[in-house]
Amino acid sequence: MPMEMGNGTAVQEFTLEGFPAIQHLGKVLFFVHLLAYLASIAGNAVIVTITCADSQLHTPMYFFLSTFSFLECCFINVVIPKLLAIFLSGRQAISFPACFIQAFVFLFLGATGFFLIAVMSLDRYVAICKPLHYPTIMNPKTCFLLVTACFSLAFPLITVLLVKVSQLSFCGPLIIPHFFCDIGSLIHLSCSDSRSVEMLVFVLTSFILLTSLIITTIAYSNIVVTILQLPSAKEKKKAFSTCSSHLIVLSLMYGSCVFIYVKPKQTNRLDSNREAALVNTVVTPLLNPVVYTLRNKQVHRALRETICRMKISR
Repeated sequence: MPMEMGNGTAVQEFTLEGFPAIQHLGKVLFFVHLLAYLASIAGNAVIVTITCADSQLHTPMYFFLSTFSFLECCFINVVIPKLLAIFLSGRQAISFPACFIQAFVFLFLGATGFFLIAVMSLDRYVAICKPLHYPTIMNPKTCFLLVTACFSLAFPLITVLLVKVSQLSFCGPLIIPHFFCDIGSLIHLSCSDSRSVEMLVFVLTSFILLTSLIITTIAYSNIVVTILQLPSAKEKKKAFSTCSSHLIVLSLMYGSCVFIYVKPKQTNRLDSNREAALVNTVVTPLLNPVVYTLRNKQVHRALRETICRMKISR
């Protein structure tokens, strides 16, 4: 249902401003982002496919990784197709319902992803610090419940947030200074008193990010202590290599999201938010397949075997 504006008329659509300073490079930017989009989809889809196809990868770690890759595929499909349309055709209008659906799905998948990262850190903690108890603790039922908990916790938090934003009144011009319907930009357009909503955004996003970050930090602190106690230098190097890959993606995700959302005043630095959001929606999903699994020897083996089976079937 369209929302009321400050003058009593109904909001039918918003205009996504995109990147006005470089809009003249639309065709070039379209192809660059199209390649990144296709590579992200392909990389994450390969992870999901080979994890399902190879029985040797039916382990808790790869279950969480494939779930995370599936989330990433959904996440980039929420934002990038519309950005490509803006670059190629200049079609910047987005209807009011589509805008709020995009904002909800974007935040819901993002919050679920952060909770899932915390679960993945716990999985590595149990595997490295409690190896004898790992099969018992991380059984299939527990893994399924942990993933379900990630979705179940994110849904009410983001629903409450979007319901509050949808109750605001909006004043023209209804131009969103972003390439998607970002929650901070929507609040900025409101002519209502949005201080309580801004504080709610700050509190909820801080809760999501800090909960995930604290769990991840505690898990990896214990992992580092355990690794340092390993007798073999080769084992230490291998373990630290795995951790460093994970931490690269964590730094990108946490850094960009903290910069965008964990600010009491959402009206500041909207231009900078676009660049940070671009990292979060394009760069990070592109890097995830590489740093999480495509560097992994088990995944390389599974990928080679899958390709060989495809060739033989022909």
